[in-house]
Amino acid sequence: MIEFISVTKKYPNGALALDDINLKIADGEFIFIVGPSGAGKSTLLKLITRETSPTSGTILLNEEDILKIPKNKIPVLRRRIGTVFQDFKLLLTKTVFENVAVPLEVLGYKESEIEKQVSEALDKVGLLEKANSFPLQLSGGEVQRTSIARAIISKPQVLLADEPTGDLDPKNSLEVVSLIEKINKEDKTTILMATHNAQIVNHFKKRVVNLKKGKIESDVKEGRYEAA
Repeated sequence: MIEFISVTKKYPNGALALDDINLKIADGEFIFIVGPSGAGKSTLLKLITRETSPTSGTILLNEEDILKIPKNKIPVLRRRIGTVFQDFKLLLTKTVFENVAVPLEVLGYKESEIEKQVSEALDKVGLLEKANSFPLQLSGGEVQRTSIARAIISKPQVLLADEPTGDLDPKNSLEVVSLIEKINKEDKTTILMATHNAQIVNHFKKRVVNLKKGKIESDVKEGRYEAA
């Protein structure tokens, strides 16, 4: 479970990103975090990975206060959390296989284990035949599926997706979110997806947490979203 307890985030310039957020996310849930630009969606996700810290409040992951984790232990926390971004963040000089393998190489896995796990991840996202291709040889949807494979290679408990369909057309957007839903159902991975894509939100009918000016305006099971 992830829990935000009275979490506020104010930046040094005085901007209030999040204002007294109270939110519980059960293991295995799939939640859309919606709202206009500047509502606090990305900040909320960054707090979970300790990329930034709140001004006040508490954030629990499986009842552990992540704000009390020493800085040298933050990489251990992040191994439990996969991240997918709008701009993909793939290494253009590495193949699909090599990009997906990076997290395991950093952790010192044996070559045989890397081969096995990367192949499994690529098969899950439907890209096994593209293992030796480079990012510039892929479609936008294939590039994002590669980034998803990299995000799930370490079998994280939580997958954070920050506007993962922002650069994709409607068809590829639907395919990418369908893949994320598959990961949620098959692996029981908790999903938090920040998006302003109303079509996607309304198609998948998940829990919808709507942020506005840093506050939770609504929190609805099988909710809808009408983008401004």
